[in-house]
Amino acid sequence: MKNSTFATAALLLLARLTAQEIPKDAPYLDTKQPVETRVADLISRLTLEEKATLLNHKGPTVERFNIRADQWNQCLNGVKWDRPTTLFPSCIAMAATWNTELVQNDIAKVLSDEARAIYNGWHLDPKAAGEHKGLIYRAPVINIERNPYWGRNHEAWGEDPFLTGRMAVAYVKGLQGDDPRYLKLAATLKHYAVNNVETDRTKLNSNVSERMLREYWLPHFRDAVVEGKACSLMASYNAINGTPNNINRWLLTDLLKNEWKHEGFVVSDLGGVKTMVEGHEKKQMTYVDAVAQSLIAGCDFSDKEFQENIPAAVREGKLTEERLNDALTRVLRVRMRLGEFDPFDAVPYSKISPGVVGCPEHRAIALKVSQQSIVLMQNSNQLLPLDKAKIKSIAVIGPLADFVIMNNYNGTPGKVITALQGIKDRAAPGTEVSYAVGGVIGGKGGAWAKVPDESKIDSNTAIIEAVAMAKAADVAIVCVGTNAAIEQEGRDRKTLGLTGNQEELVKAILAANPRTVVVQMSAGPLTVPGLREKVPAMLQAWWPGEEGGHAIADVIFGDVNPAGRLPHTVYASEKQVPPMDEYDITKGFTYMYVNGEPLYPFGHGLSYTSFKYGGLKLSSEKTKADGSVDVSVDITNSGKRAGDEVAQLYVHPEKSSVKRPVKELRGFQRISLQPGETKTVSFTLPAAKLAFWDEKTHGFLTEPGAYDVMVGASSGDVRSRAQLIVTP
Repeated sequence: MKNSTFATAALLLLARLTAQEIPKDAPYLDTKQPVETRVADLISRLTLEEKATLLNHKGPTVERFNIRADQWNQCLNGVKWDRPTTLFPSCIAMAATWNTELVQNDIAKVLSDEARAIYNGWHLDPKAAGEHKGLIYRAPVINIERNPYWGRNHEAWGEDPFLTGRMAVAYVKGLQGDDPRYLKLAATLKHYAVNNVETDRTKLNSNVSERMLREYWLPHFRDAVVEGKACSLMASYNAINGTPNNINRWLLTDLLKNEWKHEGFVVSDLGGVKTMVEGHEKKQMTYVDAVAQSLIAGCDFSDKEFQENIPAAVREGKLTEERLNDALTRVLRVRMRLGEFDPFDAVPYSKISPGVVGCPEHRAIALKVSQQSIVLMQNSNQLLPLDKAKIKSIAVIGPLADFVIMNNYNGTPGKVITALQGIKDRAAPGTEVSYAVGGVIGGKGGAWAKVPDESKIDSNTAIIEAVAMAKAADVAIVCVGTNAAIEQEGRDRKTLGLTGNQEELVKAILAANPRTVVVQMSAGPLTVPGLREKVPAMLQAWWPGEEGGHAIADVIFGDVNPAGRLPHTVYASEKQVPPMDEYDITKGFTYMYVNGEPLYPFGHGLSYTSFKYGGLKLSSEKTKADGSVDVSVDITNSGKRAGDEVAQLYVHPEKSSVKRPVKELRGFQRISLQPGETKTVSFTLPAAKLAFWDEKTHGFLTEPGAYDVMVGASSGDVRSRAQLIVTP
């Protein structure tokens, strides 16, 4: 008791000593000092209450230092603002480009340019119109698509941890910039970890084996932290093996900060502390205890609960100032590197003009991304591309033909191009383009699901009108899929099939006009075997952004040769998918363990040209467990059109002491080839990438033996292979 009284008195004395005027030459304001010195000096001057305030991401300004709360922001596929910014295709579409350079040097650069431009605008003019947010951005979402029903698949990058990891590193590097001193933005990885169910997400418990954690649920987070140097991570609402992530010390400290050496901070999801009291631990934990335990576990930054309860937690001896100061150091280090405490002109990114927001150059990049993301799923008898000169009439049909789908973490778009408008713009002059809605998607709208009002559409009448229109046209283009009423945050999908009357609509149009092209516009996979069997040509166009309509038309008319590839498996039947509460992917999830043949395999995508693969070459036929080999293959465009090919490297052990994937992605490259041109594609394959997590030794183990090394056009289309021997 005496020690507690003494500690309280000491804290009050410290508060009086630090609550004084700040000298202009204070070390934390000296840009010549190391960041660590500046941060330590600032923390030494803060009162306990000021410290608590600075750990509330939306707290009031700390007036004595004029430190404004960052307020944070979002930028998944467009900077979230209350006025127009560039709208890219959804992240699942970005993944379908299989192009990390595009993600880093084009997409993320544009996003970070526009974010900095907005920030610069209100710093140059404090009265500038629009929201005034800071530079900490809650992106990217890199949760893995184990669950094809997950409502937020459009925010993420597919089902494979290797592909997701490569995309995450590219996106993070593009957002945070390459200046050796200053960060452009601070990226936040979401949602850490084992999070891909919306139903009961604030109290969900995920039971996962140690091996599955290390092999499937965590590698992409590690890549983005260790290689990408992401500044922060968001602790997800769910629990892992009974421990809520907000108070999971193994996840937030032992693994992230100690093993992976993360120097940034962890932020709770909105209301994350509240879920400790009202969700997972209902009425078993006070707010003071929830805040103390969150900080002790490794959560550094949060909501108002931190501001309101940290002082009491410290005074009651439930939280040490050492840990509190560590959390502050992590948050302020990032803010210092963003240049918030430096003269505005000293930061190189301050030169980015507000005029770049939504500029024509950025719009052109949005078009390029959409073009590269579109997947040619099937193309019987080369129905596509359509010859503009021979097409006199086109019927554009479907509930998504004249609608651009948004998600709740992109910006307010400016001009958007629907598929209907894109086809009108790109068709030859004089071509008759007609339109019919054809039917409904179904589902209900809401705060996060802004969808068209379908209440006045009679499905039967709509199909009859669409069929008549299709019969009279040279070709029919039917746009179907999902929108925010079907898959969205807080809303998992109920089916992998087409909702409403969309499947019926496609079949009716196909019966009326065999020259029918289906354009799928969805995030998660669409399991519709009837269309696979009967539709001659089909595209997967995702939720394609502001220029999506033009991109769709460019592919349909052959101005762009499609080369998107699926970043997930399209299951042949919903019966193939294990239960949602099964977290062991070896039970039938993803291309690695799917039971039976899929409808479309992971990595699938066709082209208007053809590619020939040569023999696979290894720099050595043998390697040790700590070694590596170089893998190369010649690829030739054997067709008559220029096009892109995505060469995909897969591995598989011929024998293993544990169940291993049928194939496992370990490299990919997107290359452009002119007709007749040959390029050599090379990969480096470390033997460590052949390993599995051994639960006996608690480490990755590369077993000696023979491994199949395969390169192909998809996980289901291997073109060349070789054998590699790993020696003891």
